[in-house]
Amino acid sequence: MPISSSQSAPLVVVVGSTGIQGGSVIKALAESDRAYRLRGLTRDVTKPAARKLVDQGVEMMNIDLSVENAEAVRREAFAGANIVFMVTNFRDHLDKRREVDEGKMMVQAAMAAGVELLVWSPLESVINISKGKYAHVDHFDGKAEVTDYARQSGIPLVIIPAGWYAINHVRSNAYIPKKQVDGSYVLGLPGIECPAFGPGTEVLASGEDISVREMAVQLGQITGKKVIYKQISDEEFMAATKATPRIALEDLEMMKFYEEFGYFNGKDTTPSRKHLARAPRSWADFVKATDWSSILA
Repeated sequence: MPISSSQSAPLVVVVGSTGIQGGSVIKALAESDRAYRLRGLTRDVTKPAARKLVDQGVEMMNIDLSVENAEAVRREAFAGANIVFMVTNFRDHLDKRREVDEGKMMVQAAMAAGVELLVWSPLESVINISKGKYAHVDHFDGKAEVTDYARQSGIPLVIIPAGWYAINHVRSNAYIPKKQVDGSYVLGLPGIECPAFGPGTEVLASGEDISVREMAVQLGQITGKKVIYKQISDEEFMAATKATPRIALEDLEMMKFYEEFGYFNGKDTTPSRKHLARAPRSWADFVKATDWSSILA
């Protein structure tokens, strides 16, 4: 159904509207059989992604979601909203404390606006689950702090932890298949192998539970290339990220956390998929819809 302009339609405000998650939320709501008014938040309404959303009927608001701009966020960003989809972007600044403070600020702003539902995209607390073993996965731990705060605030809350992005295997140096001298490709990683979702619900956003080994098998079968999974050393993985040492360590501990505790800390993802209006894409679906020509060249 086209995005609505009727004041009778619920207003959904989407944080990170030009990003992967926020953009997916807008796309899903625009394709829903219900009518919604949509407001997207961005720091630059002139960029192409924002202009495209305007053309689709989304009200785009230029706003800085920093703590320093908290008053404007409370007064403008969520004004009149029935539902808010909230996400934070750690990689934008690499500052855990800032991510936590901004997340709490947005929860406060949503409460002040009297929203009927806050939908928040968090992650697990790696440091708590591992009892301090993996202490450098800041983008997980910061979001977990925001979750605790939101739950304690009493705001009507649904949390939707996002699963592993399939697109990481297209755009990130650490996770793309590496070509070998024999022409094959290696996917090398370190040691990794409800009817209504109302307030209080946790929805584990996962298309399927699949091992990296099986991902490599399916990638090879669909593309016609020889692709294998290989367990690599921690040092090899950190070098493959081509990131700063701090970010490389964070990524390494994140992967090792997945292996030891599971992405969702062992929670069953099946119920979260069972009651969705539309089935999420599988890894095979993603592979089929993606151009691998420049990666598996």
